[in-house]
Amino acid sequence: MSSLDELFKKPSAPSNKRKLEINGRNADAVYKATKISANGDVKTNARATVADEGQDDEDVAAGPELPPDEEEPVPDDDEGRFFGGGLTKDTADVMDFIDQQDKDETVRLDAGSAKSEARLTAFVQKSEKVDVNWLRKLALNFERRISKNTELRAKFEDKPEKFMGSEADLDADIKALSILSEHPGLYEEFAKLGCVSSLVSLLSHDNTDIAIDAIEIINELTDEDVEAEQEQWDALVDAMLEADLLNLLYENISRLDEDIESDRAGIYHVLSVLENLSSRPSIAATIGLKTQLLPWLLSRIRKTEVTVSQNKQYAAEILAILLQSSSENCNKITSLDGIDTVLQLLSPYRKRDPAKGTEEEEYMANIFDCITCLVDLAAGKAKFIEAEGIELCLIMLRGGKMSKPRALRLLDHVLGGPENASCCEKLVEAAGLKPTFGLFMKKQDKEMTEHLLGIFASMLRSLPANEAPRIRLLAKFVEKDYQACDRLVKLRREYASKVAVIDGEIKQERARLDAEESEERADEWFSRRLDAGLYVLQTVDVILAWLVAEDDGARRNIRSLLGDRDEGLKDVMATLQGQSIESFEDGQTLILLAEQLDTMNANTEDQDPMLKDMFSTLIQHLL
Repeated sequence: MSSLDELFKKPSAPSNKRKLEINGRNADAVYKATKISANGDVKTNARATVADEGQDDEDVAAGPELPPDEEEPVPDDDEGRFFGGGLTKDTADVMDFIDQQDKDETVRLDAGSAKSEARLTAFVQKSEKVDVNWLRKLALNFERRISKNTELRAKFEDKPEKFMGSEADLDADIKALSILSEHPGLYEEFAKLGCVSSLVSLLSHDNTDIAIDAIEIINELTDEDVEAEQEQWDALVDAMLEADLLNLLYENISRLDEDIESDRAGIYHVLSVLENLSSRPSIAATIGLKTQLLPWLLSRIRKTEVTVSQNKQYAAEILAILLQSSSENCNKITSLDGIDTVLQLLSPYRKRDPAKGTEEEEYMANIFDCITCLVDLAAGKAKFIEAEGIELCLIMLRGGKMSKPRALRLLDHVLGGPENASCCEKLVEAAGLKPTFGLFMKKQDKEMTEHLLGIFASMLRSLPANEAPRIRLLAKFVEKDYQACDRLVKLRREYASKVAVIDGEIKQERARLDAEESEERADEWFSRRLDAGLYVLQTVDVILAWLVAEDDGARRNIRSLLGDRDEGLKDVMATLQGQSIESFEDGQTLILLAEQLDTMNANTEDQDPMLKDMFSTLIQHLL
């Protein structure tokens, strides 16, 4: 009979696989070889391998004969099956093993950094009550784990096996902090105990798995789904920021390798933390001004990939959030030549659409959001023109599909705001009037209509009088027997009727409320009127007023078209004046239209003091 040394090999080296694979092995062998690591991951740390694995079990004799079972075994039939179940013994063992695994607590494996729900549940159950005393015990144990691991790492720097046990215990304690997300009332005490600083310090741990676990817990604690009061959330986050969280996050994304699955998940958690923190605008500004995270995000969205990955899409989303939250961030990205970079990323979509429902579709939308924020500032507009952004948008208007509405929205922002005259002139110079008016003359949805009207209103406001670009623009409104004017009047009627319905509802609601209650609901009513199309109505009336003021033929045509429905220039004037001219049965005039400046641009008065004078002049032409 062969010896045991001949039959069995030594255990193989620890496996790096993060998923449990059975691959047809005996269930009992799988059970013995599989261990649950301290962080809850299932890993095959040791594996006994049969030398002649391909041979049948009956061909190999190893060791003494096994003692008989207490119960008489059920004999097999001629084909080796049990009479009762129709399964071989090996198959039955495997099935029993799988059933047992299903009964266990769920162990979630997520890119190598999943937490063991069973272990966490057991930890909480041992605690009598989740309160301040419980938290203090947890904090004391957590600090001890960190100290022990630090001590052992320093003492046995070249002998990892000496400190790996303490690292596993530390990993488990990090994951145990997850329960705090269900008790945000303890956040302030958690910060006072100094545990927040200790948790953040683990982001600099030499073991990236420990750092990633700490980042994941920080993400859970700061997530918007946590039902924390603002003061509680602020106390936790302020303590994290004092511990230099932002720079440590940057250091981690710099050292993590996305080719490794666990590191890729770690970067995703870093981005998620940034999203959570950006809910406070002051932190969003700090991220841009005091860290290198913005340059990293810009470089990450440029990274070439065969298929747009989740992290690339998420990086674009976070960059868009940071740019929307802070004008300082926009200026910094602009100074890094970010507009040219983003336009290069958008260029492939001028005639090609990303597949629907994919990461790439959302990625493209986020890239458009980024550059839309950048061009709202004067420096961004200049860079946009220099990088031939208007020409790219016009190509998308002519041949794009998914990119068309986003390109139109981008043009609306480029041509809007202060210091936009050069942008308006560039649009005319680049032959942009034909595609924009071509879209305008066709039926569009509300959003497209808003952007088209916004573009026309901006050009009428900013193009210099009596110069070629303005004359070419006015010619588009009067050509083909004033077709564009006719389209404007039809749009006015359509949206005026929609707004009138909402105004009627608001009138009835206002009648049942006192003055204080009406004031409380003012914002809600205004929002409903905007949803009905108030912005479109007001922008149409601004354009009509410009045409009436500048062209006698347009004035006669518009007055005739309005007269078909017993309307007149007084209705247009009422919109510009900011109030309705209709009287109701009580003899009181209900103010239904908000100030034009407030509706079209909340900051217009501060940005352009001349605009009110412009509206006053337009009103005079309507008298």
